[in-house]
Amino acid sequence: MKVGIIRCQQTEDMCPGTTDFKVASTGKMAFEATGPVEIIGFVSCGGCPGKRSIQRAKLMVDRGAEAIVFASCISKGNPIGMPCPHFSMIRDAVQKKLGEDFKIMDWTH
Repeated sequence: MKVGIIRCQQTEDMCPGTTDFKVASTGKMAFEATGPVEIIGFVSCGGCPGKRSIQRAKLMVDRGAEAIVFASCISKGNPIGMPCPHFSMIRDAVQKKLGEDFKIMDWTH
């Protein structure tokens, strides 16, 4: 499976995404159900409140992503312990744009 990952722009200077790539390539944690996946895009949300996530998700789908994954920095607040207050709105907007049947994953690790 090919996935596109959306991460929090505010955590880019604290986290290079190493664990996201590791768990995706090994099929661990959030990827246990899918097995190893190929990351075809790794982008930020574009900054608060995350409006750019919608178009960025669509762009990754247009380039082959079969699922969109929200990195744990957005949904769980890793590594600083502060989840994105806009996460549910962003997720719902991305799901609406891509269709109800399109696979969205809420976390990575």
